[in-house]
Amino acid sequence: MRATLAAILLFATSSAHADPAADFATLVADYEAWTEERDVQARIRAGDLDAMREWRDISHETIEQRDADMAEFYDRLQAIDADALEGGDTASYAVLEHILRHAYALPDTQGMYFPFTNDSGFHTAADFDAMSVRIRSAEEAQAWIDRLEGYPAHLDAWMSWLDGAIEAGWTQPREIIPGVIDQIAAQIVDDPRDSALYMPLANLPASIPAEERGALQERGAAVIADTVIPSIENLRAYFENTYLPASRDSIGISEIPGGREYYQALVRYHTSLDLTAEEVHQTGLDEVARIRAEMEEVIARTGFEGSFDAFTQYLRTDPRFYAQSEMELMMRASYLAKLADDAMPSVFNRLPRLPYGVRPVPPALAPNYTTGRYWPGDAETGRAGGYMVNTYALDQRPFYELPALTLHEAVPGHHHQIALAQEIEDMPSFRRQTYITAFGEGWGLYSEFLGLDMGFYEDPYEDFGRLSYEMWRACRLVVDTGIHYFGWTREEAESCFLDNSALSPLNVTNEVARYISMPGQALAYKTGEILIRRLRSQGEARLGEDFDLADFHDTILEDGSLPLSYLEQKMEAWIAAQEG
Repeated sequence: MRATLAAILLFATSSAHADPAADFATLVADYEAWTEERDVQARIRAGDLDAMREWRDISHETIEQRDADMAEFYDRLQAIDADALEGGDTASYAVLEHILRHAYALPDTQGMYFPFTNDSGFHTAADFDAMSVRIRSAEEAQAWIDRLEGYPAHLDAWMSWLDGAIEAGWTQPREIIPGVIDQIAAQIVDDPRDSALYMPLANLPASIPAEERGALQERGAAVIADTVIPSIENLRAYFENTYLPASRDSIGISEIPGGREYYQALVRYHTSLDLTAEEVHQTGLDEVARIRAEMEEVIARTGFEGSFDAFTQYLRTDPRFYAQSEMELMMRASYLAKLADDAMPSVFNRLPRLPYGVRPVPPALAPNYTTGRYWPGDAETGRAGGYMVNTYALDQRPFYELPALTLHEAVPGHHHQIALAQEIEDMPSFRRQTYITAFGEGWGLYSEFLGLDMGFYEDPYEDFGRLSYEMWRACRLVVDTGIHYFGWTREEAESCFLDNSALSPLNVTNEVARYISMPGQALAYKTGEILIRRLRSQGEARLGEDFDLADFHDTILEDGSLPLSYLEQKMEAWIAAQEG
């Protein structure tokens, strides 16, 4: 519930003559204390045993109170004169305004109805938690076991939200549910030691006496076998017997009650700009035409004689472009990652301290997972970042796309940007934890373009792979709005990718399923990249030989994740300052 008008006016009146900087500092402190109290993972990293025993509180009462609290924070923020703030407060205000405004426009009480996508969600979150837990004592091991004992109640709470989603008509499309059921089924193992949830107990530290270590492992395995696995079996039955029959036939979010308004709010959230679905769709069409012309030029450079369709068919089927083993693909990805590391000092002045590794996507996730992804690391817990490479279906993972993928997910893309943000000093902690999609994914796509400056693309096929990836993101603008705003069919959506890129059919299938189940998110990539490239072009044109590419990049990243509207103002001011 939003604060009453009288309360808002009272607060505004009492604050009218106050110091905006002091009011903002108080608001940030209150907001951070509020978020830290609810951040179970942060408390676990700090060694809180009670937090290690807990799952996130997702009761209806807690989520409703969260929405009310966020609305109150938003009211307080609006009462502060942003123009009176200086220095780092201006960026902090922009980030907090983005968070709170969209928390009000897209409340959690709605978002909880969509707790999963085609490839992950609440049903895989525990596995990811297990991958990040580092047990250092017998007490922490027991706390993890206690947490596992509470897993059935946690899943019950999620199923309660899904019951509400069914009642409201806010379900995911039926066509993605079988894949989700398969993911749940893959978590049902015969040997509890094969469960991802056993991983924190598999390698307990030698500081725990051997006999106690064995007892803890036996106890944990028993809890997984007797408590956790039955709860996962119950979840699978729920999806098969309750959720699947109630899921919707349509694939567009506009088909649910209030869906068109909901999608427009998602457009603004994921682009961090005041854009309409129609504007985004047209931008996508324009970009598809531009990139297609560049692709035709690259085909001519290869000497291939034939149509565009014949060329992409050649790329999708010739064995020379595909690994013969998972190890070969991982070795190629690792080699490219080191080449990228080698080139980084030529285009950046500042590099992060945290390293990253190259890892395969876990087998249980791989069939429905994207071709690659980045998993953030954490220096405090001794966890490197992870460039995840999907080794499932090797005939769908071409070499010519791997350079662009590596630049996007590892460096100079997600690892570089996120690891740097974690190291920024003199910045509110909430900003280190904030990931604004259009900024982060726009930077990732720009990083693929930056590979040209780094000399990363060694032949026309790899350059075509880069353009194919750029086309992929341009088609996203067209397809996401097409599905969720203009009522496109899946076949219409897939044709944009199949007709204009060299993406493999499996990749296209999984990607379109992702857009169907995660409306709006796919709009961020191209939107952010277009702005960054435009800002760079402005800087090059206005500064000429004085334009320093490394300084430009460092300046973009120095404040962490930002709304695009603020980034544009910031970088235009930077260009003007360089002119002076």
